[in-house]
Amino acid sequence: MTDYAELALLPEGLHDDLPPFAGHEARSIERLVSQFEAQGYERVKPPLIEFEESLLAGPGAGIARHMFRLMDPISQRMMGLRADMTTQVARIAATRLKDAPRPLRLCYAGQVLRVRGSQLRPERQYAQSGVELIGAEGVAGDTEVVFLAADALQALGIQGLSVDLTLPSLVPLLTQALGLKGAEGEAARQALDARDGAAIEALAPAVRQQLGDLMRAAGPAKNALERLAGLNLPAPARALCDHLAALVKGLDQANSGLTLTIDPGESRGFEYQTGVSFSLFADGVRGELGRGGRYALSSGESAIGFTLYLDSLMRAVPGLAAAARLYLPFGTSGARARQLRTEGWCTVQGLDGGANPEEEARHLACNHILRGDQAQALS
Repeated sequence: MTDYAELALLPEGLHDDLPPFAGHEARSIERLVSQFEAQGYERVKPPLIEFEESLLAGPGAGIARHMFRLMDPISQRMMGLRADMTTQVARIAATRLKDAPRPLRLCYAGQVLRVRGSQLRPERQYAQSGVELIGAEGVAGDTEVVFLAADALQALGIQGLSVDLTLPSLVPLLTQALGLKGAEGEAARQALDARDGAAIEALAPAVRQQLGDLMRAAGPAKNALERLAGLNLPAPARALCDHLAALVKGLDQANSGLTLTIDPGESRGFEYQTGVSFSLFADGVRGELGRGGRYALSSGESAIGFTLYLDSLMRAVPGLAAAARLYLPFGTSGARARQLRTEGWCTVQGLDGGANPEEEARHLACNHILRGDQAQALS
């Protein structure tokens, strides 16, 4: 005999989404995609699984350790379950849409699966939704993408948004200029990521000073930019900082109400990104709502985009209002039921002519009942 209690046990990091939350998340995803499409981004739908080398090309190289792999019994080639959708959209842009006019605007939504969760995100399967802007290299493209992320989140009722900006390629440029190679450069990067002052103090004096100044430059955007302007940086690093300053100026001029912060030394989680990158947060909500940034396609083309994480995002969306569920007593005509649905009701048809209509309505979680020809609230 089947033990259904055992069947309900799922692997760590996986869970069933139940009513009403599954429906609420699905509707939230569609509202996000509608916001993207309203600003010219066209939807693509890549497969859940594809050849491993496709998923690991270009920006996908940074997520190799997160990916489940299996052998395709038909082609006898290794396949991967996607751990992130950005790399798939990048593949589509570089192959099937390589001749489409640029800048190319694409959006997406779907499930991803990762080998293991993290402390802040223990879930191994969750929904992503986002956009990619391909072939626009200037500050205007960065500004459009940051604003689109904020507009989409605010359309869901999420308030108190903040954007944390970073430059993942700044530290490699700086450590290279300081002569740090291999393990030394990696140790310096990790120390900055962890904001480990003791580890930075253990470095050589010239290195210690530069990296310490960079770590202390983090904070509110205006203050951080002033500190960055005072640093003695190599020309490529200075160009990155100037680009960041131009982006902050553009975001400020729009008076968007976003709180802007900068952490110029952070690179953890942005391994494949090459320019300005950002994370999205909301007041009182644990974890990132999403992140984005600039990167290069395998074809060398420049792109910028963002991904929103629905597991975090749903903690920030205002609470669910009770659905208006209308109970239709046994025998209600199909024509009347269709009319009520066109008026916006969610109808639940009674299937037992012997049941007490009001008791059955409450039993089926309805808050209204059709009496005669009128919908009336249940007390």
